[in-house]
Parts: sequence; C-alpha cells; structure tokens
Amino acid sequence: MAFIEELLAKESYTKSELVELLQVTGDGRAKLFSKAAGIKEKYLGNKVYLRGLVEMSNVCRKNCLYCGIRSGNQKVNRYNLTDDEIVDAAIFAWKNKYGSIALQAGEISTREFATRVEGLLGKINAATYGELGITLSLGEQDEDTYRRWFQKGGIRYLLRIESSNQELYKKLHPNDSLHDYKTRIECLKSLRRVGYQVGSGVMIGLPFQTLEHLADDLLWMQEMDLDMVGMGPYVEHPDTPLFEYREQLLPIAERFDLSLKMTALIRVMMKNINIVAPTALQAIDPLGREKAIKVGANVVMPNITPGAFRNDYKLYENKPCVDDAADDCKNCLDARIQLAGHEVGYGEHGDSPHFYQRKNAQ
Repeated sequence: MAFIEELLAKESYTKSELVELLQVTGDGRAKLFSKAAGIKEKYLGNKVYLRGLVEMSNVCRKNCLYCGIRSGNQKVNRYNLTDDEIVDAAIFAWKNKYGSIALQAGEISTREFATRVEGLLGKINAATYGELGITLSLGEQDEDTYRRWFQKGGIRYLLRIESSNQELYKKLHPNDSLHDYKTRIECLKSLRRVGYQVGSGVMIGLPFQTLEHLADDLLWMQEMDLDMVGMGPYVEHPDTPLFEYREQLLPIAERFDLSLKMTALIRVMMKNINIVAPTALQAIDPLGREKAIKVGANVVMPNITPGAFRNDYKLYENKPCVDDAADDCKNCLDARIQLAGHEVGYGEHGDSPHFYQRKNAQ
C-alpha cells in the first residue's frame, strides 16, 4: 500500500497513474476515498447543496444512441410543462430554501425555445425575488442565446460531453452534423466566454469504454478547468440502439464502483469544484448518492418536476423517486444527507469556489 500512498500524495497525475488508481481495491480503495473526503472537508466543508430539478420537457431533436428520450424512440410519451407549472416548481424550491434549481430538457435549439426560456427566467426571478440560483442544462445553443439566458439570471450551465474520446463519442451518437463532438466543445467554450459557471461530465461503464478512456476523461475535465462536474454510471435503456451491447457491459456493481472512484479522483484532482451525486447511482444502490457524498460529491438534485411527468423523462431504466411527492423527497434527502455525516446548505446558492478562483485569476 506504500505505492498507493505515494501516488495519492502527488499533486498531478499521468494517464497511467489514473488507470492504476481506477483499479485499486480493498485498502487502496479505502485510502483513495479517505483522501477525497479529506480534501472536500478542507476546501468545501461538510455542506451539501440542493438543486431542485425541473425536467421541463422530454422533446429532443437529438437521437443519441444511449438515451431513452432520443428523438427516434417512438415509445416515449412526449410532454412540455407549461410556464406556470415550471414557475410553481421554482416557488416550491424557493419556499423550501433549496437555494437553487436546475432547468433540464431535451435539446431544442429553435428561436421560439430560446425566447421562451428567456421569458421563463424572468418569470422565475420575479416570483422568487431573484433569490434562487439557476442552473441550466438545455443543450447546445448559439452564443447569443447563452448570453441572453445569462443576462436573465441563468448563472450555471451543465453540458455533458459523455465521453471526451472522439472515437468513442462517435459510437454513442449518429454520424451526422447534429451530433458533432467539436460543436459540443465549442459550446462549452462559448459558455465560458459568456460568464457561466461551466459544468460537464461523462458516463461510466459504457459499451466500448476502457479504463484508459476514463483516465483521459479525468484529464480532460481538469484541462477544461470546469467549475462543476456531473457524471455517473451508464444504465442501459431497452429502447435504445446501445441496448444490443448489454452483454458486453461491466456488471452493474462494477460500474457503480468505478463511478465512486471517478468521483473521488476528480475531487482529488480538482479540489474546490462542485460535484454532483447523480440520481443514476441510486438507480443501482439505494444509498448510492450518500456513498458519492462520502467520497467527494457536494451537490444533490432532488426532482421537483410535477409527479405526473417524471416517469416520462426516463433517460435510463430504474429511475428512482418517480412516485415521490416533492415534500417527501425533501424530507428523505435531508435525513439521508445527515446520515452521511453532512448538512444541507439551505437557502444557499452553493456556487463553485473554483469559479471565483478562476475569475479572480483572470
């Protein structure tokens, strides 16, 4: 174990070293998790921040080969929440001191959609006196649209890359201009220029994915100097093309374990960023999100989408909490986070300290 201790004492890592760390078991794994927990305690304390998740719509122009709401899936019951439904969810988050919300939808890039979101941000801020932090996860847009949304109060933006390896990216998406790796990267750069706290992330345990790919993902996130990371295990969906490769996948328990290691490693590498404990972990393990919190995550996204629609926003199978009322979800999360030895940062935006460090350096 001396080798692991020496490795964890380093300030930076090579690809091969990260591959080594992704394979640790037993005492080495425990040491990695302990290191990550200590770093989070030192740089961020023991608070966990809430982002009330509003899944605005499952209408999507993209046809990604892994996603349950892909445009080619004819079995999906498509929906669009009304502005009033979205604002009511935001008011619930505000009254319950969530501090922040996250607006998420399938990817739409029409002028009408951009204008609608711009107006919606104004309505949310008016209804909550501008006190909510707002994260957007609304896909690829042009820089002018990003700027308009930012000026209306969107302060954070999550745009996941899913894989930083271009060849693997191509295997996850149709080979056309609508699913272009370079466009995704340019959008992340646009978000940075506009002034957002920028987040991205990857899926872990994909078909065709290797530990070398995951090590490269970690280095890519560090190189991109992200302010926040949202990543988690790949959970297959039967109504997607990638489902045919399910026999080639790592066992679900190994995907879960790799996700915890990736969470711990990105915390060790990027000490003061925000890291989400994703719901997909709970689809595998009832205590999945708590386990991620213990090894470096500090953000949880309770679902506050009106209950009638939650089961229709199904990116993967076994999505948890689809039947929970928003109040029940809040009480459950509060208890779970306390059991994990942390406290909820009620009423706080929980912005990324890394973002302000980066801005000050500029």
